[in-house]
Amino acid sequence: MLKPLPVKLRTLLASGALAFGVALGGCSQSSETSSREKPLVVASYSVLCDLTTEIAQDTIDMTCLIEPGQDPHTYKATTLARQSLEQAQLVLYGGYDFEPEIIKLVQATNTPVPKIAVHDQAVPSPIMAEAHHHDDHEQEKDDHKDDHKDHHDHDHDHEEEKTGSAQSDEELEPDPHIWHNVQHAIKMVEVIRSQLAAVNPDDQELYAKNAKQLTTNLEQLDAWVKAQVATIPKGQRQLITTHDALGYYINAYGFSDSDALQGLSAEEAPTAARVKELVQKIKKSKVPTIFAEVTTNDKVIGTVAREAKVKLSEQKLLVDGLGEKGSDTGTYIGMITSNTCAIVDGLGGNCSSFDGKAAK
Repeated sequence: MLKPLPVKLRTLLASGALAFGVALGGCSQSSETSSREKPLVVASYSVLCDLTTEIAQDTIDMTCLIEPGQDPHTYKATTLARQSLEQAQLVLYGGYDFEPEIIKLVQATNTPVPKIAVHDQAVPSPIMAEAHHHDDHEQEKDDHKDDHKDHHDHDHDHEEEKTGSAQSDEELEPDPHIWHNVQHAIKMVEVIRSQLAAVNPDDQELYAKNAKQLTTNLEQLDAWVKAQVATIPKGQRQLITTHDALGYYINAYGFSDSDALQGLSAEEAPTAARVKELVQKIKKSKVPTIFAEVTTNDKVIGTVAREAKVKLSEQKLLVDGLGEKGSDTGTYIGMITSNTCAIVDGLGGNCSSFDGKAAK
């Protein structure tokens, strides 16, 4: 038969258990407090989210509003998105009307916290390109017009053929897709770093260290892209896509010309006359491959490619953000390398893998 423990020993054990419980509770409370003390940073779309996470790591609570695969131009904010914007200590969005719904919400959110248009700050003198309408009715009204080629500050011999008439200033707007030039992404990194440091100065040294490493990686990526594009025969450095969003890429990496086959999104059904017009345009360019993006109408672009007797790249280009999280294109570097290899291989070049080092 077990004897009862002495009163003194029972008292000591009880006290120890109480102290242990208090300690556990204290740890839990401290952990929760630490979590609450992390600044809430809200970023509008995937490129900003990725760059911000690379710099901040786990020192912030990160909320990304636009999911991979969603179109920032037509994104509709949720109640949760509105609440996140109201609670944020720092809001990072693109700007240049890239995500119009979020920009409206940001402007309507009356909180005394930094709300930073990263594109505007990183590239204050953007490319001025033709205005695009992303709603169906506007697109239908524009279907009768000639397809638009981007201006992007290039003066080509066939400038008259781009639209059939000169563009007025009223028809131009800033091109928001600045990150397709890796040098611009480096500028975005600095904008993000400085804003994080202002909101959370206790971790500013970590932010500076991470931003420096990320900048080094991006400098290597930039050199790699240039080296890959250089393998494309000069006469074939023409980029025909289904969305006029790669102007910065074209300017930065030595393409002689570009064109966009407007009217081939998944929501649109171009007429037979329109398809014929696109086919003639492709034949005239003499490119070996054309490129679709993730929102392209696969059936229509396939028909256009077959009738034009050109190859349709199997790899779709990501032009408005990153791929799914955890995928090869789920990071900024992964997206740029994927797009570049698709373009280079499709146009007759030889794309080598990016290993994080300077291009060979």
